[in-house]
Order: sequence, then C-alpha cells, then structure tokens
Amino acid sequence: MSTPPVPVNPPSLPAPSGYSHGTLAGTTLYLGGQTALDATMRIVDGGIVEQFRQAFGNVLATLREAGGIPADLVSITIFLTDIPDYQAHGREIGAVWRELAGPVYPAMAGIGTTGLWQPEALIEIMGVAVIPAERLVVPSSRDVSSK
Repeated sequence: MSTPPVPVNPPSLPAPSGYSHGTLAGTTLYLGGQTALDATMRIVDGGIVEQFRQAFGNVLATLREAGGIPADLVSITIFLTDIPDYQAHGREIGAVWRELAGPVYPAMAGIGTTGLWQPEALIEIMGVAVIPAERLVVPSSRDVSSK
C-alpha cells in the first residue's frame, strides 16, 4: 500500500500559498520551481549569479528538509529569461554550484523563456531527487499544510 504524496515546505522559505515547495512521493522528492525569492519575498539583487545562488539555495533547502543531500539530485531544470547572460557568467555560476552542491552533476536542462512569475526574476530552478530511505524525513501532518 503506497502512502499519499506529502508536501515539503521548509520554514526557512516563504510560506507557500496555493503550491508546495516540494512534494514527496515515496522516496522521490519533486522540487517545485524556485526563483531567487529571499525570506522577505523579494527577488535578490545582483544579477544572474546572485539569483542563481538564491534560487538553487532555495531548492537545496527543500531537499534538506526531506533529509536529502545534493548527491540525491537526479534531475535539474533551469528556466532562464536571458540565456546569453547565463552563459556569459557560466564560470561564476559553476563556482556557486560547486560551493553549494559539490561535484554533483545530475541530468540537467536549460530552457529559455520570455518571462517568469516575478517580472524581475531571471531564473527559476526545479528538480527531482531520490532520497535513500535511511535518510528520508517525512514531514509530520502538522508540517505539511500550505495556505
């Protein structure tokens, strides 16, 4: 008998309304799209590198909330409003990736788009992770409600 999917909403991220930061189904964690929103619900300043740092950090916060680590990532999708800007800062973004995740490189896709939910957002990152059962943390029912 399988258990129903469970929302994963870290307290360190803005409280979701009408969505979840992640959804745990078995040992698979589906990581919802994260832009560079900080705790005050504002997109961080500083361009694509700082927005990448914040957005990927938000993804990793959700991953950690379920007991995951960067090595558990199996897929990452990056949506970009300016692909040439991202490419021009590739070395810096790569350094941020290694700082936050180490030498972990799951399957990835970069997709250009004309816009994201917040007009000032340059990037949105979503992914999938498979967390070994011995490390898995399933949020309790009191932690799973989203507004």
